[in-house]
Amino acid sequence: MTNWMTETYDKTSAAHCYYFGFVFAGLLYVVTGMTFEEISAYFKSDRASSKKGGFAKVRIRANSADLKALLPKALLLGDASLLLNETYNKGDMFEKVIVERFTTEKWVKNSTPYFLDGDATINGVKVQIKLNEAELTNEKILRKHFPALCA
Repeated sequence: MTNWMTETYDKTSAAHCYYFGFVFAGLLYVVTGMTFEEISAYFKSDRASSKKGGFAKVRIRANSADLKALLPKALLLGDASLLLNETYNKGDMFEKVIVERFTTEKWVKNSTPYFLDGDATINGVKVQIKLNEAELTNEKILRKHFPALCA
């Protein structure tokens, strides 16, 4: 299941690279400019709860050893408290931190699908911004928008 989902995601993504964030020892880091192949090393199969339909999904889930190995490539953004907010989730807050640190734009929450645009354009490149533990995609989205590509 995971292979066709990740292949479909890669084929249909509007982004050209990934900004991958993670918390290590209470600090927030980002690895910029990751390729799909690089970030795919951290893909894990998952399922939605049966209450939510039980469909398959793919998460980005690097373990602590993976994160430690990424530290030499990572940029320190600050304390993990940057992700805390009463209105938005940690993924939204990470996207806000990245947009406001790497562009001149003010972050605005949006729901633009990954296949129409990246989360941000940084130095002329469309990027997807993902925090560790984030959902990459799921079966429901792919079957709805790309039925011809689904296994």
